[in-house]
Amino acid sequence: MTMPALHATPSAAPAAHPLAFITGGSRGLGRAAALHLARAGWDIALTYQSREDLAQEVVAEIRTLGRSALALPLDTARTATFPALAAALPAQLRDTFGRECLDALVNNAGTGIDAAFLETTEAQFDQMMDVHLKGVFFLTQALVPLLADGARILNVSSGLTRFSFPGRAAYAMMKGGIEVLTRYLAKELGPRGIRVNVLAPGAIATDFGGGVVRDDPEVHAAVANHTALGRVGEADDIGGAVAALLAPGSAWINGQRIEASGGMLL
Repeated sequence: MTMPALHATPSAAPAAHPLAFITGGSRGLGRAAALHLARAGWDIALTYQSREDLAQEVVAEIRTLGRSALALPLDTARTATFPALAAALPAQLRDTFGRECLDALVNNAGTGIDAAFLETTEAQFDQMMDVHLKGVFFLTQALVPLLADGARILNVSSGLTRFSFPGRAAYAMMKGGIEVLTRYLAKELGPRGIRVNVLAPGAIATDFGGGVVRDDPEVHAAVANHTALGRVGEADDIGGAVAALLAPGSAWINGQRIEASGGMLL
């Protein structure tokens, strides 16, 4: 079989600080990941869908940590906008960070639904597919040419690909697809030294899905009771996991699914 040529990044002197591109970095897990990486010495380019105010707050906090940051609007369901983003990004990176390539891509942006299988509409299914599967596939395709050789890609999945709860079928199905994609990316991008892994959080106390894990006492208690460490996960737990998986010491981890759930439903 003849393999297609990979887009190689022109060689350049190593940057003083690595640069990560994080989708959905204005709140929740993306925000925690951005701040943990900034504390570890990374510069951050993050995206937001609608809340520019929250994104700029994250940018300001990153700058107080002594790192550089940039916030960009992006709807990851709108694949038609990706070529323009990729075309404009080098100049934006150069203006903010003094370089044109990325050292990491974190595909984090997402949304959820709560709908039983028999009640899930085609519109809901398409929304989950556009954001969590199609969007990740084609955004990664658009940004790979901007990744430095030896860079890392980290896709965010869900513990729901291992354990099942009613009402999450469409969401979990798309995340399962991302886990398969991760292995293929690791294989196809390996010649450039790009490592690709998938992080699967358990139930986390954020505003995701309407904040049910965070705000509903019964759900909160049930999750804690089904978790080996006896509590619900927090965004900082996942932010720390992202920073660990992108650290130099994790460079030999490749093509793997890593669950960060505190031992949920063992």
